[in-house]
Amino acid sequence: MDSKTIIGRTYECERLSDCMNEDSAQLIVVYGRRRVGKTYLINEFFDNRFAFKVTGAYDQDKEYQLRNFTTELKRQSGIHLEAPRDWVEAFDALRDYLEEKPLEEKQVVFFDEMPWLDTRKSGFLPAFEWFWNNWASARKNLVFIVCGSATSWMVENLSENKGGLFNRQTCRLYLEPFKLHEVEQYLRSRDIMWSRYEIAECYMIMGGIPYYLSLLNNRYSLNQNIDRLFFKKKGELWDEFEHLYRTLFTNSENYIKVVEALAGKTSGLTRNEIVQKTGLGSNGTLTKVLNNLLASGFIRVSGFYGKEKKNMLYQLSDYYSAFYLRYVKDHYGRDEHFWSNSTDNPTRRAWAGLVFEQLCKDHIPQIKHKLGISGVLTEESIWYTRGDEELGISGAQIDLLIERRDHVINICEMKYSINEFVIDKAYDMVLRNKLETFRRFTNNKKTLQITMITTYGVKKNMYSGLAGSQVILDDLFHE
Repeated sequence: MDSKTIIGRTYECERLSDCMNEDSAQLIVVYGRRRVGKTYLINEFFDNRFAFKVTGAYDQDKEYQLRNFTTELKRQSGIHLEAPRDWVEAFDALRDYLEEKPLEEKQVVFFDEMPWLDTRKSGFLPAFEWFWNNWASARKNLVFIVCGSATSWMVENLSENKGGLFNRQTCRLYLEPFKLHEVEQYLRSRDIMWSRYEIAECYMIMGGIPYYLSLLNNRYSLNQNIDRLFFKKKGELWDEFEHLYRTLFTNSENYIKVVEALAGKTSGLTRNEIVQKTGLGSNGTLTKVLNNLLASGFIRVSGFYGKEKKNMLYQLSDYYSAFYLRYVKDHYGRDEHFWSNSTDNPTRRAWAGLVFEQLCKDHIPQIKHKLGISGVLTEESIWYTRGDEELGISGAQIDLLIERRDHVINICEMKYSINEFVIDKAYDMVLRNKLETFRRFTNNKKTLQITMITTYGVKKNMYSGLAGSQVILDDLFHE
């Protein structure tokens, strides 16, 4: 076991170490978005030393999967095996092989991309349930790791299994994308010495997905890398979108419809608005699509301040998908230097401003740390109103509210700027209107505090005093 070469994933490595030290059989479930580094984590942590390892093949039938399983078992056991007729026989052969291994040594078995092994009418899952409950769960030296990118399958069939695998997992690890500080650490390990401003922009395009980051070349600037990967003909990421959703979700067309609808409105959509935009029915199918996208980390749900939980706003949170749909889908092949040529484009600046808001929402713990409220119970939400013409109150929108247990509400304003952000007279009035409108429409008695979250801080002038607290880009890189 070696976690020294692994960037980030501190908690995950600690949990894997704990499992290895347990004196009982371990069933470890590892899941997360495709390309997030699940296989890399397991391979590196265990130094590619497994009693047995097999990887499912995408969109292949039962016979193909069984043939691969048999081939790997032959290779790793060194014994001749007859091809199994079904998965019951396959797991029986695996049991025979593992029973020959010494009991005093930990035996680590790794099934990668398990959802792909569970093909239609294959009987894979019942066979695995039988194998685990009948024999494996009693093997004190067995550490069985199952991994998969199809998060919905992993959750439904393993994490929330209501049948033979109910409550059988001993450890569940959901791998999230890297945070900013991990992206910085990863890029430095590859001799990519960009400024934090550039790293933030890279994050707003690729997110913290290790595979995408691994494609960056230290010989090129950020703009050149984006052109090379997204806009150059046959670049590595120009056609990732369709493949990504097709390999993760059955009936991927419905998932893409929802993602495209959300990409069209960065501020988000309600469920009813999603129905209107996509033409999908407001039924169980849509509920499953939304739940699976949420479980896979492609969308987030934000609550409206002061409203019931059913009034939720869905937002696209996958940076790659958002960037692809906004720029790559319609611009690919037209200009191989599109991103470099649009450096000072107003629409690009507007895009950066909107995506920066999402970046901030993905780093709430870092914001709370800067504000000195890491240990305070909080709830994050959004709020807006169209105002009241009769009362002479204009509309207002707050994209991030942090309501604290200590009776303070941070009204967060997120601004992406190449220099210090300037609060002028007009914007000062906007902020004051937000405070007043929020107070009147919610009848809130708590202390309201404007928190400016900017790249380089707020320039001190006659209007800057309204900002009761500040968070800058460097603060978002806190571990």
